[in-house]
Amino acid sequence: MVRFIGVDLPKNKRITYALTYIHGIGFTSAKKILKLANIDSDIRIDDLTTQQTIALREALEMTDLKLEGDLRRFNGLNIKRLSEINCYRGKRHRANLPVRGQRTRTNARSRRGSKKTVTGKK
Repeated sequence: MVRFIGVDLPKNKRITYALTYIHGIGFTSAKKILKLANIDSDIRIDDLTTQQTIALREALEMTDLKLEGDLRRFNGLNIKRLSEINCYRGKRHRANLPVRGQRTRTNARSRRGSKKTVTGKK
């Protein structure tokens, strides 16, 4: 099992898709990192040699991307700042409602939670 930046990568996946398990790395940036490390994108995690693992770890350190804990902390602090200055977006975050202008009358079930039936008035 290969471990980068505190994340265990799945054994049987191609390395391009396995790198996307790291928070902050998408498919495109995974391809760029592999190109920087000079590793074939068709290779699977099980088939990595120790030299390739070291090269990949160095390539991850060389990139100027915020990854895993740093990125989560950065996003969390941004949301906390919005909430503290009491702006509209901060209020929406605090109320656990959609932040970016989506309607809530009929949709937004994933953000608002499951329906709570209110008894009808006669």
